[in-house]
Amino acid sequence: MTRWPLIVIVTFLTVPAALAQSVGDARFDSLAREGIDHVYNFEFESAESDFGKLVRRQPHHPAGYFFLAMVDWWKILIDLDNEEQDKKFFEDLDRVIEMCDSMLEKNENDVSAIFFKGGAVGFQGRLRFHRNDYLAAANAGRKALPLVQAASTLDPNNYDILFGTGIYNYYAEVIPNEYPFLKPLLLFIPPGDKKKGIAQLTASAEKGKFASTEAAYFLLQIYFFYERDYGKALVSASSLSRSYPKNVLFHRYLGRLYATLLNWPMSDEVFTEIVARSRRGQRGYSSNAEREAEYYLGASDMAGGRYDEALAHFFRSDELSRSLDRNEPSGFMVMANLKIGNIYDVQGKRNLAIDQYNKVVDMKDYKESSTLAKQFLKAPYAH
Repeated sequence: MTRWPLIVIVTFLTVPAALAQSVGDARFDSLAREGIDHVYNFEFESAESDFGKLVRRQPHHPAGYFFLAMVDWWKILIDLDNEEQDKKFFEDLDRVIEMCDSMLEKNENDVSAIFFKGGAVGFQGRLRFHRNDYLAAANAGRKALPLVQAASTLDPNNYDILFGTGIYNYYAEVIPNEYPFLKPLLLFIPPGDKKKGIAQLTASAEKGKFASTEAAYFLLQIYFFYERDYGKALVSASSLSRSYPKNVLFHRYLGRLYATLLNWPMSDEVFTEIVARSRRGQRGYSSNAEREAEYYLGASDMAGGRYDEALAHFFRSDELSRSLDRNEPSGFMVMANLKIGNIYDVQGKRNLAIDQYNKVVDMKDYKESSTLAKQFLKAPYAH
């Protein structure tokens, strides 16, 4: 979560992957929608086939090329530590930008060219951010903002365009209030309106032609992280997971929300399935997903007083963390070790509990983990 506000600064100034503009070709629009659905469901080969048909159908339009790049984007997201596809991704988006610039030379008000150029610039910025090139990422956001504004002015009643303005309105108000230290970076952007932003995103999710799924995904994150309206977040997560049952991101949000709402039976059902898919090697279900699932399965068993079972899950989560955490302990590692100490206290194994708390004190602090560990060193955890 420490990186979330910075990601948002880039994200809310960009056009999302799910956005497309009609080119007056019903079959083109149909293929675009089918391909987008395949992308969200991690059916990348089918998506590439659909988008390849777009390119062949409209070889001088940027849409097909843009969406092919978005397939690569989701492949990158699945394994962010792998940079092998970065060069191709940047080059493909450069081609989209060049095509859009050619269209804008002929018509500076070409909405499709404006949208796809904004999307290409924005997604280059998002990857730059993930690669810790923050200056380049911020510059991409700066370039994308006027494109989003121009498209909104040209076609204010388009529900897909409403998605971009909804993101902007929400985060332009929330980010300065939630993270005051970021205000200097946002001095030169217009003020936002988060209520209006939510209304715009809701309308886009309900009526958008191409952006409905992306709008629903952003609403899910807004309700979960900022509004803390977990009931509405659960509705979004349930709908997205049903529509795209192979998407591990939507699946994980569903499990998190059940756990947050203390609906442990449903949480167990979701995370048990995530573990099974991870061990089968299903696309997207990596060790990261398994690590999170094991943690929440441990939390469920701990809440139910099944301490030996909880320990097994926390040990597995910790084991996976030790292979995944390259630079510093993750939140999952920290909290798993803290809870292992709590269980040892409940079981009367004070010496083992003290060892665990000392481990946590030596780790990077996560959600006051060091403070809690020090408290438990002074007095045993009591459930």
